[in-house]
Parts: sequence; structure tokens; C-alpha cells
Amino acid sequence: MRVLIVDDEPLTRAALAQLIAHRSDVEHFATADDAQQALAILGTRKFDLLLLDIRMPEMSGLQLVERLSRGTAPLPAIVFITAHQEHAVQAFEKRAVDYVLKPFHPERVHEALNAAVRRTEQERALRMLDVLHSLRANFPDKIRMGVKDKGRVVFVDAREMVSAEAHGNYVLLRSTAGTHLLRETLAAVATLLAPYGFLRIHRSVLINTAFVEAIEPGPGGEWVVRTRTGSEYHVTRTYRRNLRGLAKCWLGTDEFASN
Repeated sequence: MRVLIVDDEPLTRAALAQLIAHRSDVEHFATADDAQQALAILGTRKFDLLLLDIRMPEMSGLQLVERLSRGTAPLPAIVFITAHQEHAVQAFEKRAVDYVLKPFHPERVHEALNAAVRRTEQERALRMLDVLHSLRANFPDKIRMGVKDKGRVVFVDAREMVSAEAHGNYVLLRSTAGTHLLRETLAAVATLLAPYGFLRIHRSVLINTAFVEAIEPGPGGEWVVRTRTGSEYHVTRTYRRNLRGLAKCWLGTDEFASN
């Protein structure tokens, strides 16, 4: 958990810093003298929790939260530190996890921090669910493609297609369910299949990167791509650089990672 302490009283900042420095769940903390300095710090680093004084010169803690709420970044969990009981209602209206009254007792601060930890874990879990929901919306369970084959249109899942191979004036699509022959150029098919992870490794071959299991040395300094279905495809020198697209990073080799 990363914590930012925002308070214009040096003694309060020091006391809070001493408390959180001994917590094993705090990986990093920083301090700010006022809301303006806090904004500057928050503009360069992310924090999970703000320990925030309410009454500060120029900009109050409540105003700081309003300012942060108008931004696009997720709002950190907030524990208000205040000497005024009447600010409690306003604190919770600003989605505070808790508030601590000054002068505070260490146990009360730890209690508020524990509540903040639970809140941040819950919020992270909810954000992860949102991300998964978004991924499912953008990448549905099936990517249906209509393929004209022998005078009819059949529907195949793009993720089940292993390769596309040029055969004269035709392109042979190989999938885990079978093959489909269509009258089309490989260049046109390459353009359509590129968004689904297909790479060109030969003048006559496109390969679905999701099915590639290994790259092995071949004859004459060429390489051979082996798929999970057991098929092997030779990679010509012209298209060798396309193999970089098979992985985001390469460990133990720079054979395909550099120009």
C-alpha cells in the first residue's frame, strides 16, 4: 500500500509518518505540507491512500478531493484527519473510508488504516472485474467469420484457424475443424486476418500466432515454425523479421528481437 500524508502541521505529519513507517503493509509513503503540494506529488506518482487534513490554508482537504474527483485517474482511498467533529458528515459525503479526530491515538489511526486496506483491496477487485468485463465485450467467446466455400457460406471461428496457404488462384484455410478453399488472393486474406494474430512467414503462408509452439532451425539457414497441431512451415528469409511478432519479449536470445 502506498500512502500520502497531507497535513500543514509538521508535528502531525511526523507522528503519522512514524506510525505508518512501522506497518508491514505500507510499501511506500510520502508527505505533503498542503493540498497544492499534494496535487504536484499525485501528478507524478500513484497512491492507494491519502491521510488528509481537512482544514488547510488556500485549499482544504475537502476541496482537494473535489479536484481529484474531476480527474480521470482512480481516486485513492481517503482517511480524513480533523480536529473538528462537525466535519465527519462532510468527510463521508466525500467517500472517505474513515476519519480520525485530533489529537489522535495510534490505535485509532491503525484502525482507520486497516479499513482503508480492506477498501483498496475491494476496489482493486472491482476494477479487475470491470477490466474483465471490458475484455469480454471487446473479445467475445467466438470470432465468427463468414467464408465462402464451394458455393456456400460457412461460419468458422477465427481463433480456430491455424493457417492460410496460397494454392494457385485459391487460398486454403486450415482450421482445427477442417479445411476451406476459397477463390481469393493471399494478400487480401492477410489484410483481413491481421487483426486476429496472423503473420506472413512465407510468400504462400500465413500462420496464426496462437498456434505456434516452437521455432526450430531448418535447412540452409532457414527456420521452421511448428504448430500445436503438428504442422510445420518453412520461414523464408524475406519474412524472417515477422517472427518478432510471435512474442512480446525474448529471453535468452536476441535472434528475433532485434533488427
